[in-house]
Amino acid sequence: MDSRIRSIVKKLTLEEKVSLCSGSDDWHTKEIERLGIPAVMVSDGPGGLRKQDPDAEDHRVDNSIKAVCFPAAVNLAASFDTEIVRSVGETLGEECQAENIAALLGPGINIKRSPLCGRNFEYYSEDPYLAGKIAAAYINGVQSKGVGTSLKHFCANNQEYRRNSYDSRIDERTLREIYLKGFEIAVRESRPWTVMCAYNMVNGVQMSENRRLLTEILRDEWGFEGMTVSDWGAVRNRVRGIAAGLDLEMPYSGGAYDDLVISAVRSGELPETDLDACVERILDFVFKAVDNHNAEAKWDKDRDHIYARSVADECMVLLKNENHVLPVKSDEYVLFVGGFARNPRFQGGGSSHVNCTKIDSELFAAQGNSKVMYEEGFASENDSVDRVRFDRAVRAAQSVEKVVVFAGLPEQYESEGYDRAHMDLPRVQNDLIEAIAAVNPHVIVVLENGSPVTMPWIDKVEGVLETYLCGEGVGVSTFRTLYGTSNPSGRLPETFPLRLEDNPSYIDFSGDVTEIDYREGIFTGYRYYTKKKMPVLFPFGYGLSYSSFTYGLMNCDRESMKDNETVEVTVDVINESSVPGKEVVQLYVEPDIPNTGIVRAVRELKGFTKVFLDAHEKKTVRFVLDKSAFAYYDTDISDWYVEPGDYRIEICRNADEVIEEKVINVVPKKPKKIIYDENSIYKDLKVDHQAWRIVKPYFDMFIAQEGISDPDECLADMTLRSIVGMSRGKITYTQMRELIDRLNK
Repeated sequence: MDSRIRSIVKKLTLEEKVSLCSGSDDWHTKEIERLGIPAVMVSDGPGGLRKQDPDAEDHRVDNSIKAVCFPAAVNLAASFDTEIVRSVGETLGEECQAENIAALLGPGINIKRSPLCGRNFEYYSEDPYLAGKIAAAYINGVQSKGVGTSLKHFCANNQEYRRNSYDSRIDERTLREIYLKGFEIAVRESRPWTVMCAYNMVNGVQMSENRRLLTEILRDEWGFEGMTVSDWGAVRNRVRGIAAGLDLEMPYSGGAYDDLVISAVRSGELPETDLDACVERILDFVFKAVDNHNAEAKWDKDRDHIYARSVADECMVLLKNENHVLPVKSDEYVLFVGGFARNPRFQGGGSSHVNCTKIDSELFAAQGNSKVMYEEGFASENDSVDRVRFDRAVRAAQSVEKVVVFAGLPEQYESEGYDRAHMDLPRVQNDLIEAIAAVNPHVIVVLENGSPVTMPWIDKVEGVLETYLCGEGVGVSTFRTLYGTSNPSGRLPETFPLRLEDNPSYIDFSGDVTEIDYREGIFTGYRYYTKKKMPVLFPFGYGLSYSSFTYGLMNCDRESMKDNETVEVTVDVINESSVPGKEVVQLYVEPDIPNTGIVRAVRELKGFTKVFLDAHEKKTVRFVLDKSAFAYYDTDISDWYVEPGDYRIEICRNADEVIEEKVINVVPKKPKKIIYDENSIYKDLKVDHQAWRIVKPYFDMFIAQEGISDPDECLADMTLRSIVGMSRGKITYTQMRELIDRLNK
């Protein structure tokens, strides 16, 4: 492949090279017939194929081919199941093959910094480890079918407001641990064919021109070998973009930048080798797609629709089940309330919007069940109040055994292109839930929304089922979960705070500014709430089941390890109930190092697995942890570093609830090289035995001079430069500099 591509590049004119670096239209790369270079097509995703209909007169979102809408990204993360996510990827890959699509534009893995981001439904999690692992599974699934993916939006695209121009200002440690880590995991574990750069700037540099991120980190550090592509319209300066390593500009811009690039190459401003590298990577992508295309591929929309229902089953998150109100019994009279029961909200808006083959509503699923009645109560598309419908629903609620209210966010509340203004459901929905709960004690709320909402009625209802946006099979899957033919096993991939103001990014999120300071640092999501010991509505990783799970023996195969070694962790999981079900086993790591100068989260997710257990069955779950489970990003050495000391390995139900734990001592293979300077202090020098041997005579001289009886207390924070100023000439500045040089050698 390399020699084939290099041979073609040598035959290209400068003008042809530059031309290849942008699309031919909204969805295709350029063709150069004389050299046998074909055009290939990419398509929006990631929750379903949004291939533009070639026969449509315009390019509106709804003018795409009929396709199957799978659960949104937030749902796939809520499954905590890499096997089901990989399977979804395989199915989408088969669909792309049947439609001759070279790459599906997804997955999106930007961190959910705030519940308000309009595109949160299209992203996985507030946690980079979960986001990276789910993304890797998805990519591996799609690409196993010979179709590429586009990991996006690289990076720090955490809001929609001013997304083309705002500057995400993030310190290096936070960038590495939170906003890059998910991308790093996905790149290293799944080798995506393409990575898509975001619209925004990061620390003052447009992402489409950010050589440090696009080349030095993505390629040189992580080993990415694929093609980089701009988000649609994200290019600002194409010359700087090519120099930075941005290969393909999308969509077609009419050659707006071609003359500028040609002039830059001819003048020597842009080395032609940089241009050649971009062209080679584009051609590698094109020929890989052509060589892997299966012209015989077909897809069955009815089969994939049924499969979408089973995927949705894995994503349902049961948040409350007081008095075992769920599952509903088949002989109970039940009232369904809410416009969403007839017109469900099952996908997000914007470029991921799928033109569905069919949509299951909850009323469709309830057909033939004479014990289910329905009242609209409120419309699904807005916040309007119809008093007649409202009152009719309240009256009907008095005469049934249970009421299921289908609530959620209307589509215009959250979408690509803008952010939410608040976390509340439409007022009419909250009011109706309260009114129904006042006349019937057995109320279940089913939520259809792409991101967290407040629940002012939470103490007045017995059940809450979070479905998020679970695709076109929503109705059947929800019905199966409500009636117990499907056992909920999803977990929250994000924290539901009690109120918006509790969110760590509240002060610095969005607003009418172009510079967004990420002042909360590494404390996003549960990292913040656990550190502050702040109560939340529902914690990260939370979810209930109709089964009852307990944990038994936990074991680590070693009590101490070097950071180039691994530790195996095992734990027994037991289904104590007579109901078969799936448990999500979550492993977190908590540093237990006293007097450390490094600010760390209380605990961080470092492993998870979903396990099926039959009634009264026990299974042993296994995890293997390496250095990455214990390390933080140390800006002094520009690398990941494990602070020596004890770490608690915790098996948890969620980020707030530890079940079992073991302590392991971890030491770095090489101690961190400490750089000393004039501000280095007594207490830090004293714990470094080699350093203390060098500086002790100088401190002893000062202690004797001043007659200090308790130097550990009196001099704890004394700096080396202080000795010069207070030694009365006995220690000179030159001596101090020589001393520092000895320390650092």
